[in-house]
Amino acid sequence: MKFDKMSEQQNISEGKSENEISPPAGREGKIENVNKPFPEDSHAPQSQTSNPESQTENMEVHHHGHVHHQKKWKEYLFQFLMLFLAVFCGFLAEYQLEHKIEKDRAKQFIRSLINDITADTARLNSIIRFRNRREERLDSLSFLLNNKPGQTNDIYYHAISVTRRVSLRFVPNDGTLQQLKNAGGLRMIHSRQVTDSITSYDVSIRSLVKQSEAEENLLHQYSEAASKIFDALVFDKMLDKNNDVTRPDDNPQLVPFSPAELHEFNFMLYPVKSINKSSRREEKFFLSQAENLLTLLKKEYRID
Repeated sequence: MKFDKMSEQQNISEGKSENEISPPAGREGKIENVNKPFPEDSHAPQSQTSNPESQTENMEVHHHGHVHHQKKWKEYLFQFLMLFLAVFCGFLAEYQLEHKIEKDRAKQFIRSLINDITADTARLNSIIRFRNRREERLDSLSFLLNNKPGQTNDIYYHAISVTRRVSLRFVPNDGTLQQLKNAGGLRMIHSRQVTDSITSYDVSIRSLVKQSEAEENLLHQYSEAASKIFDALVFDKMLDKNNDVTRPDDNPQLVPFSPAELHEFNFMLYPVKSINKSSRREEKFFLSQAENLLTLLKKEYRID
């Protein structure tokens, strides 16, 4: 009985709901269109009845998602130290690379400088040997011309060596030295002793060049006095095709000269002899200085 009554009540309620929802006659299509969702709303999220408890849970989960772990000060200090070490190691590596490049470049300069100095020493030894022979010939020329003027073949032979400037000219090989000075290459040499020795060597080179220029001017003045004593055609015949000197077979004649002209010649011959000795002294000193510098450079940079 109870089930029959309940079923009847349910049917009545369902009937009422159908009557309430069903549209009036003639307006059924319009109401269907109203209740039908718009196409553009088909993808719109449908409203759902939310449970307050679920909202609270969602809010709590969302709140916990933004919580960050706070780092301790030791971790910040460790990260700073690691960053500092990385930068510092990079700086050291770059410094070592630059130092190696600079050291290699300095060694190349030193090798080139050693070659230049070696060439200078060879040239100086040749000049010093020529000056020794020249001194003997100058003494013989002065003695024969003033005491035995008849031995003209020997007089001409000794006189021609006085004005041979090529054998006396010293042209330093200073290309590397000038690069070290002008390009700031001396700063790459960290040894104070080496730097001072190179600087002193450069000063000696310039002093020797000035000495050579002074001798050139003096020989020019000597040639004017010698032109009054000697015949230039005889000097020309004494030179072979290689410009080497040969002694005359006969006794060629001297240019007639007066005692005053002989006195003038002797007066000009004296400074020639003097500057030959002083130049040889300077060249020996410079040669010793160059040899000491070579020894120092080879020892400092371990170059054989």
